Amino acid sequence: MTVDRIVAHAYPWDVLGDPHFVERARRLGVREISLAATYHSTRAATPLHPQHKVVDAHHAALYRPVRPEAWAGHAITAKTADWGGAQDAFGEAAAILLDAGFLVNAWIVLTHSTILGHTHPDATVVNCFGDAYRYALAPGHPDIVRYCATLAAEAIRGVEVHGVSVEACGQLGFAHVGPHEKTDGAFPGIGDTLMSISCTPRELDAWSERGVDSAKVTQKLRDGVDALSAGTLPAGAAITDVLAADEIDAVVAVRHADADHLRGEVLAAVRDQAPSARVTLHSHPDPWKTGPSPALTAAAPADVDAVLVSAWPATAETVSVVEATRAAVGDGVDVGAYVSVLPPKKLDEVAAHVAAAVDAGANELHLYHLGLVNRPQLDALGSIVTTYS
Repeated sequence: MTVDRIVAHAYPWDVLGDPHFVERARRLGVREISLAATYHSTRAATPLHPQHKVVDAHHAALYRPVRPEAWAGHAITAKTADWGGAQDAFGEAAAILLDAGFLVNAWIVLTHSTILGHTHPDATVVNCFGDAYRYALAPGHPDIVRYCATLAAEAIRGVEVHGVSVEACGQLGFAHVGPHEKTDGAFPGIGDTLMSISCTPRELDAWSERGVDSAKVTQKLRDGVDALSAGTLPAGAAITDVLAADEIDAVVAVRHADADHLRGEVLAAVRDQAPSARVTLHSHPDPWKTGPSPALTAAAPADVDAVLVSAWPATAETVSVVEATRAAVGDGVDVGAYVSVLPPKKLDEVAAHVAAAVDAGANELHLYHLGLVNRPQLDALGSIVTTYS
């Protein structure tokens, strides 16, 4: 497989205030940068920045001015940021990159916002026990769909973007890298899937409309989780050991329909602002997958130019995910391997790992991450660019 495109990722605060960022990126050999325009909370290291070494972006935010006229009448509105070096951090950083000759993509994170989830718990994902996941905005909730579409439009308004890179365009699930996370391994194997099935009243009604007993499905999910906790359901069990085929079909169909509707509204808003913008969708070939790269629905490939899959682990899993994605989208859609040189990745593993992803069908490489890396890690990114340019 030939690599047709290499894209590096960055945050606005990596660019602003660093007079050497542009030259580092140019020497690296990249000509296209995906720059965060909206993002979830993070605490980011900035090893090579001359003015700061850590940025505490403590809540999800739109890195553009939040215009009252754009959000008038919305039940849920974007939050602005008080970090990043500018009121219009994305706009100003993008201008620097554009002036330097780079192509700029707006990296847009949609349904991942703890600050909005706490403010609007009725618009979040809820598991079968009634526990709300406050970081996970419900992708099928009408207020969330409207919020996401406006967020995407406002992210790129007035900026010359080559494309958009759309993350969390679907449902987040049980797994979440939150503050002092204490959930790893609590529900092994199939447990993550069971605990990630959202059971809001709207979704229960949608299941019922598809001919299944939603109350019975919810009870089966609870029983399955409890059986895992008791050790009476093996961790290697499958979803078919918990739900019947028609119940599985209903749950998946509703989740995928929500993702399709959300994506349609978001991309319509994007294309209204930037009709020719290239669309990259963060996704995963597993139909049950939740998170920043949720399941690739059957309809998604027709809507996008590229599907970006996480290829961070240096394992056979990465190869299988890339292969499955290429098989799902065929030759008409690009497949991007999202590769990282950050720990736990060992730098001497990078070359073989990237080669395996390319051999598996990736014709794009998306490099993580220009602002988070130190000098040896930056050199490792440079080696990737040199090899595949």
